[in-house]
Amino acid sequence: MDLSIIIVNWNSKDYLQKCLASILAWTSGIKYEIVVIDSASFDGCEEMLRQQFPQVRFIQREKNNGFAKANNAAFRESSGRYILFLNPDTELVSPTINIMFDYLQKLPNVGAIGCRLLNADKTVQTSCIQAFPTILNQFLDSELLRTLWPKSSLWGNAHLFDVQIKPGEVEAISGACILVKRTIFEQVGYFSEDYFMYAEDLDLCYKIKQAGYKNYYIPNATVVHFGGGSTQKKPSVFSAVMMRESIWRFMRKKRGKIFGLTYRVSTLMSAVGRLALLVVFFPLYLIRMDAKSWNETFNKWRAILTWSLGFRASALNCP
Repeated sequence: MDLSIIIVNWNSKDYLQKCLASILAWTSGIKYEIVVIDSASFDGCEEMLRQQFPQVRFIQREKNNGFAKANNAAFRESSGRYILFLNPDTELVSPTINIMFDYLQKLPNVGAIGCRLLNADKTVQTSCIQAFPTILNQFLDSELLRTLWPKSSLWGNAHLFDVQIKPGEVEAISGACILVKRTIFEQVGYFSEDYFMYAEDLDLCYKIKQAGYKNYYIPNATVVHFGGGSTQKKPSVFSAVMMRESIWRFMRKKRGKIFGLTYRVSTLMSAVGRLALLVVFFPLYLIRMDAKSWNETFNKWRAILTWSLGFRASALNCP
């Protein structure tokens, strides 16, 4: 088997159906298998697969133990020489898998390959490549600064703005679509199961680079990533808190407890600053009749503040 395509489903049956149809439509000349694993969502995807995609191997988990554990479990059931980890809320609009597959075989010292992720309106998702988390780039991370200095090394995604369309070496690739060699994935110890969700792709890319291999971004390989397909019904604060929880775990694991503590303190300072600005500009939000947006943003940063003080459960329960 040339390639195993592994997809973790969680309440994403409709996205999954479109994803699988696009794989079949755009992928040819490669001997591949598709393994779908459902993380205890029981959303009807098993029946859908049985009726529409009987060639897909399905695995049902009785408990949701997180994205990394599900991917690792599916990997153990796969047989391909190369492994594509793909989110269910993605859709191919070109022969992306063929392009990535070809590059994985010819780029020097390659460990993993990522593609250009597009939003539903075909704009580029800047998160498809990024720098490894540091105290500085996490503290300064904001839409304003990213807009003013999009090519800054802080963000690690300068290759998104290259005029020439050619592969570029990057630090980290989004786990929404990442292609790796089976031998290298085994060598670095699979996805780390220290994370429930988020940052497991950063961790994998970090381990690949530490092992002496390179991670590449392929700009002419594109995938539409609808983003949040399986989490859109969750409160926004959940994603915000879980993201910082995972980054904190990454920093502690890779750079030590002091670094992790410093990150938590810097997040506390950032949250206090954001909340203060929100209070100051509250009248402006009312003038613009945007009170709902203010309330959502305030609740998000209040939850982040609560998390930074060490109250993870309380932060996740914030409205």
